[in-house]
Amino acid sequence: MKTEKVINPATGAVLAEVPCADKEDIKRAIAQARRAFDHGPWTKVSLTQRKEYLLKIAQGIMDRAEQLAQLETKNTGKPIKETTFMDIPSSAKTFEYFAHNLERYLKSKRMNLDSGAQSYLFPESRGVVVLIVPWNYPLLIASWKLAQALAAGNTVILKPSSLTALTALELVKIAKEAGLPNGVVNVINAPGATVGSVLCSDSRVDMISFTGSTQTGQEIMRLASSSTKKLIMELGGKSASIILADCDLETAVGGALTSIFLNQGQMCTAMSRILIDKKIFSQFVEQFVEKAKKIKLGNGLDSKTQMGPLISAQQREKVIAYVEQGKKEGAKILCGGKIPQSPELKNGFFFEPTVFGQVDEQMSIFQEEIFGPVVCLSEFSQEEEAQRLANDSNFGLACCIWSSDLERAKNLSRKINAGTIWINTYGMFYNEAPYGGFKQSGFGKELGREGFLEYTRLKHVNLDPSGEKPLVSYWYAFG
Repeated sequence: MKTEKVINPATGAVLAEVPCADKEDIKRAIAQARRAFDHGPWTKVSLTQRKEYLLKIAQGIMDRAEQLAQLETKNTGKPIKETTFMDIPSSAKTFEYFAHNLERYLKSKRMNLDSGAQSYLFPESRGVVVLIVPWNYPLLIASWKLAQALAAGNTVILKPSSLTALTALELVKIAKEAGLPNGVVNVINAPGATVGSVLCSDSRVDMISFTGSTQTGQEIMRLASSSTKKLIMELGGKSASIILADCDLETAVGGALTSIFLNQGQMCTAMSRILIDKKIFSQFVEQFVEKAKKIKLGNGLDSKTQMGPLISAQQREKVIAYVEQGKKEGAKILCGGKIPQSPELKNGFFFEPTVFGQVDEQMSIFQEEIFGPVVCLSEFSQEEEAQRLANDSNFGLACCIWSSDLERAKNLSRKINAGTIWINTYGMFYNEAPYGGFKQSGFGKELGREGFLEYTRLKHVNLDPSGEKPLVSYWYAFG
């Protein structure tokens, strides 16, 4: 089988070589998942057994927590404290949550209708579900999708990014060790361009859950339309933070820094547009830029590192092109904007935290997703202007509002065209609460009851309990 090199973005060195699937491998994986769902024991196991499988996977993740954290840091470049304290435990908790709630979420519902008839609603498994995972949170997003899909009783084909397949491959090993029947969990590692058309257009696949770029999502929608599949699309973003004058300035500055520079800015929810009330604009910018300049770049395995490298040389070139375009369009770099020159960073794909001022809302850096450590600082005079600027985007994934007046912030949140609004915080995801965007940020939800039910189909059974012959039995009785 053909293999593919996996690169450590902090050093540029080869981290591993992994098998690379071709189109025939994809067809075999689909056939195996289809057989497992249609004829295997998986759909016959009790909900209690299903729960036990998920809990075993959660425990398997925690048993390997240190190994997985190291592997995720080496593969993505993100700091070890992020993988240790966020990605790995959150992955395990997702399996735990859906294990403990699947019976409640799958409970049927009875309705007594005014006509005397009765209706029953049954959430059912969808069948074969393809899970396509991005490179920025390889284990965590794979866990979100896999936990929900398995809890709902589906069989799955997991397609990680070929840049960051290592922890996804480990997750599938953990699932196998939990004792899942053959064919329930399948993994395919290959570039999307190689296998995407087969994976997304095959009529044996019932559903696709995709997290990634808007452009790729649109192509998946086109391919899936031939067989009218159920889709979840969690796509790009160009999210805005709104900093109101009555905020706690220190808290807002710190939160805004995290919201754009966490994971090197490689987050679909990155707050890459920060809108600041004119009354505090100078203070905010001064403090923000001062702190941005102090962010320590380095290898993610170093506990002192605050920001690691970008995922690849190609991604860094994309970020550099946007920075140059921003300068060309007249924006002013307040800090960063360069490849760092430190000898210890020269082999990795590092880029400085970059802050732009004097940004016009028509500029490409204000409108387009960069997916890197680049942020635009803009001022506003009235709350209505902040609302307009925040909504002036093709995307609608998330927003932050920073204010000491919670009622004011909540009222403003209702006017923002985005799927998730954080008030005086950022980036908090809860297994209990749904997550997903509007506009070109996609559709469908992940997590919570709403996200879980995306992985099911709803069957309606209607019956007449009267014992009498219904009207329909006489409809054509008399000519």
